[in-house]
Amino acid sequence: MGFLRIVPAPPLASVIEAIWDWDMPADALRYERILPSPGAGLIINLLEDETRVYQDDETRHCIRASGSVIGGPYRHSWIIDTAEQVRVMGVIFRPGGVHALIGLSAEELGQRDINLDDMFGVSARSLRSRLLETTHPMQRLTLLEQWLHTLRDEPIWDAAILHAVAALARVPDVPGIGKLQRESGYSAHRFGLLFRRHVGMTAKQYARLMRFRAVVDVAHPTNQIDWARIAVDGGYCDQAHMSHEFRRFAGMTPSEFAATRGPYPNHVPL
Repeated sequence: MGFLRIVPAPPLASVIEAIWDWDMPADALRYERILPSPGAGLIINLLEDETRVYQDDETRHCIRASGSVIGGPYRHSWIIDTAEQVRVMGVIFRPGGVHALIGLSAEELGQRDINLDDMFGVSARSLRSRLLETTHPMQRLTLLEQWLHTLRDEPIWDAAILHAVAALARVPDVPGIGKLQRESGYSAHRFGLLFRRHVGMTAKQYARLMRFRAVVDVAHPTNQIDWARIAVDGGYCDQAHMSHEFRRFAGMTPSEFAATRGPYPNHVPL
């Protein structure tokens, strides 16, 4: 039992950040808030043939899906039920990676999770059956990686969009988007269309999300958090601006995040 995470071999490494396997007892805390990240995700639940997520609002409306889904990226937090997050596998796609590998519009995935069976039919059902029969986590990871290799011989990228994604990840500068668009050779309309199709959001939304992610990465392991300094270093106008953006993405204030954060930066116990 435990948590394993691997980086797949090329060419999958260009589109997938990690493949992971989680096999742990149920957590004492039933629910966790998941912070948004820029890549899509694939989840295969090996405990139940169901995944449950809850809207991050007063209603806590439960949305049920199959045990094998692909979805995201999302621009807001959501809540998971840790009671069914006991034996789970997953894939973390790089920004734009799910479109490059599968050809599916990331914008569509950002609106709803899609059942793997609906996309891949018998292949997806066979994969889950084989994973259920495999007891060793490293062997499960190998099986999932092999299946991913069968989806497409080589990922298909748009070079200009890939360049823009990388540039905004390094420096999430919203005013610089116009320059990236002009350098791409595309019209503003075409650039925006392709960016949304690849990444699942506009270039401006992506830059803002990457700026938020940089704040989380700095603040999560820090004991004495200087929010004002983080705001300045992160390119925000001031701390109030950073706090507003943080709440928009995380569904909580920076101080609430600092008080309740757990061992994993994307998971906040509730």
